[in-house]
Amino acid sequence: MDFQIREAISNNLKGNSATDIRNVVEDAVQRGEEHLLPGLGVIFEKWWKMADDTKRNTVLNEIATAFK
Repeated sequence: MDFQIREAISNNLKGNSATDIRNVVEDAVQRGEEHLLPGLGVIFEKWWKMADDTKRNTVLNEIATAFK
């Protein structure tokens, strides 16, 4: 992924409320368009960097369950 995409998405989401970000995620998931996947990846990456191991493990277990 190009760093410019990370920067653009980060700038677009900076200062948004949890509700605003939820709406972005839900819209991307609902639309199901492939070009929106990098944006979701940037959101996940930002979260991953700030999460502790307990939170990461919880999410990883939920993701593993979703792919069963």
